[in-house]
Order: sequence, then structure tokens, then C-alpha cells
Amino acid sequence: MLREEMSRGREESAGAAKTQREELGTSLESVRSIVDLRLKELQEDNAKQIDKMRATVDEKLQGTLEKRLGESFKLVSDRLEQVHQGLGAMQQLASDVGGLQKVLSNVKMRGGWGEVQLGALLEQVLTPDQFARNVKTREESGEHVEFAIKLPGDENGAPVWLPIDAKFPTEDYQRLLAAQDQGDVTAIEDAMKSLETQLKRSAKDICQKYINPPRTTDFALMFLPTEGLYAEAIRRIGLAEQVQRDCRVVFAGPTTLAALLNSLQMGFRTLAIQKRSSEVWNLLSTVKTEFGKFGEALSAVKDKLDQASRHVDNVAVRSRAITKKLRDVEELPSNPQPLLKNLIPDPDAED
Repeated sequence: MLREEMSRGREESAGAAKTQREELGTSLESVRSIVDLRLKELQEDNAKQIDKMRATVDEKLQGTLEKRLGESFKLVSDRLEQVHQGLGAMQQLASDVGGLQKVLSNVKMRGGWGEVQLGALLEQVLTPDQFARNVKTREESGEHVEFAIKLPGDENGAPVWLPIDAKFPTEDYQRLLAAQDQGDVTAIEDAMKSLETQLKRSAKDICQKYINPPRTTDFALMFLPTEGLYAEAIRRIGLAEQVQRDCRVVFAGPTTLAALLNSLQMGFRTLAIQKRSSEVWNLLSTVKTEFGKFGEALSAVKDKLDQASRHVDNVAVRSRAITKKLRDVEELPSNPQPLLKNLIPDPDAED
């Protein structure tokens, strides 16, 4: 009887131990499944959050960069378009040179051509409110100068005019060119003297009719429509200095006048900038404030990225800790109850 009871006890103990091992194995499998599922969900959630933050940062940076580049390219494109328009006008002017001979054969058309060329140069460089046509410089006279540039005047706002008159002594210039082609020294000297006399007469006429300080400047410009005529006038030793000293008239060819007008235009722009200096400073202050906000936004984005990186590091640490616990579980200690208590999540603690 005792042996049978001992045998039944051993069988019951063996059965209970087997049952307990099966339950323990089932519990470990359940715990491992739960841990794996939680780790996978945590990794997927972190990956989604990081991707969302990266997309937000990329979108803001890309938008700002595209806006700035677009503004820069638009400015460059506008400048290139202006240059292209200027080149187109010059090409059109060059294509019409062949018809100048017919135009210059008539005295009235010749004078009109010089005036038109002068007006074209003024319109290309200056704005319409910076010059005027047919300006009366003397109240007691009925003479009107062809063009005059409007310069800043006195405190009352009255402008000071810079007279510009076009002159084209074609006959004397043509005789000079013909003499130069033939190599006739005497004819060249006679033609040059005749051209000099005509230029001095025109300068004196401009001085008497159009120079009237303080309504006008104390000098005027004589526009010579061709570079060749201007070169001959400058080449004559002492002619330009004498005309400038005696008549207060300055010779100007197309290129020289264009350079002078560009200098005046830069002066007008500088004056306008000085008058609007307060607006410029306000604009710069606004730009500085906006740039500071942009820097703060970049700093905030950097902080968010650093925070996300720290979260990823914490997740990696927890993952290693859980993995270590799982390795301890796989060793099957003799008393599994404390291990099970630590591994099986507490529903109350999760809530």
C-alpha cells in the first residue's frame, strides 16, 4: 500500500510538474508575442513621426529656397530683358544707316533727323519727367531750345534747365570727307576751317539764345549727330576749349551724350534714394526682423530634430533592456513567479 501511494504521489508530482512546465511555456510564448508586438508598434510609430517631421522641415526649407531663388532669377531676367531691348534698338538703328544719305540730302530733313536722334537718346536713358521739348529759356524772347534736361533747382521747387541743341553742318563735313579721300592737304585745311567756323557760329547762337542763368545752367550742350563729325570737332586743336570758354558750349557726340545722360540718371537715382532714405531704413528694418524670425524658426526645427533623436535613442535603450529580460526568461529559472511578475504587463499600471 505504501509503495502504491508513493508511486501515485510521484506520478501526480510528475504530472503537476509537466502541467506547470506547459503553462510556463505557454505564458512565455504569450509574453514574447506581446513584447514583439509592442516593439513593432513602437518602432512603426517612431518611424512615422520622424518621417512627418522630416517632411515638414523639407517642405519649409524648400519653399523658402524656391521663393528666394525665384525672386533672384526674376530680377536677373528683368535686367537681361532690358539689355536685350537696348541691343534690339541699337540693331534697328544700325540697319537704317543705309538710308541716311537720302535723308541728309534735304536740309529740313537733316535738321529733323538730328533732333529725332537726340530725342531718341533722351527717351532711352531718362524718364519723361526728367527732360522736356521746346523749352522757353528767356521770357523776353520767342526762341525755344529743342530739348532741355530738368535738374534740381532752388528750395521753391523751380527746376534748372540744361539746354541741348542738335547741329549738323553736313556740307562742310562732306567736303572735308571728300578732301580726305582725295588726299588734298589744301582742300582738307580749307574744309576744316570752314567746319570750324560753322561750329563756332552755332555755339555762339546757342549761347545767345538759350543760356540764361539762373533759369538755365551756365553752359549748354551742342549735340553732333554722328561720331565722325564729333571726332573732327574734337580733333581740331583748341576748338573745343575755345568754344567752351567763350560761348560756354560743350560738344557732345552720340556716345559722349549717352555717357553724360547715364551719369545724370545715376545722380537722379542717388537724389531719389536720399529723399526716400527713411523708407529704405524701414524696409531694411523689416527685412532684419523677418530674417530673425526665420532664424528662430530654423532653431525650433533643430530642437525638434534633436528631441526626436533623443526619443529614438531612448527607444533603443528600452529595446536593449527588453531584449536582456527576454534572454533572462529563456534561461528558465527554478522559480519563475518573480520573473513572470516583472514581464507580464500589469493592466492597472498601463491604464
